[in-house]
Amino acid sequence: MTALAFNSEQIAAKELKPALLELDGISRETVEAHYKLYQGYVNKRNEILGKLAEVDLTTANQVYSDVRALKVDLTFAIGGIKNHEIYFEHLGAHGGDPDGAVGDLIKRDFGSVDAWREDLRATGMGARGWAWTAYDWDERRLFNYIGDAQNTFPVWNATPLVALDVYEHAYFLDFQTDRASYIEAFFHNLDWNVVNGWVNAYGIPMR
Repeated sequence: MTALAFNSEQIAAKELKPALLELDGISRETVEAHYKLYQGYVNKRNEILGKLAEVDLTTANQVYSDVRALKVDLTFAIGGIKNHEIYFEHLGAHGGDPDGAVGDLIKRDFGSVDAWREDLRATGMGARGWAWTAYDWDERRLFNYIGDAQNTFPVWNATPLVALDVYEHAYFLDFQTDRASYIEAFFHNLDWNVVNGWVNAYGIPMR
């Protein structure tokens, strides 16, 4: 039996920011339940990597094999971690129109803040799981991408700056099936200082 030789170091869930428990329109109950889901993704990531460290590589097969099943499900767990860490990190403020660098990028690439908001709203209504505003390093512009599951549909060489979770668990306790009202609440709680920090840290060009 040949096993994988890699670092399967365990990670821990990031702590929940206190500000997330006092959002406008999104209840503490929803956030706490949502956070537990994120913790579950972290736990499953750790569990899968532990199993991969001992998997028999000689049985690999594209129809079914342990290594295939574990690696496919790992993408779902890791996607769940990364998507939620962006989501939680950039909530907790008072929304409004984006300012600073991200505001300039949005106006440049969408024509106006209203056009960006309208497009992201429609993207979120059309998605089965996620909608992202991401910077595409090849096209050198922002675009609102659609996602269904945690691992679909990532775009290579694009960096998400806004992550809108539209799975029912993100809003059902507060809004039942009224996703549109939840999306408005999401906009009202965005922290543009956090997003501008990412724009600066990533070195996203303004031209």
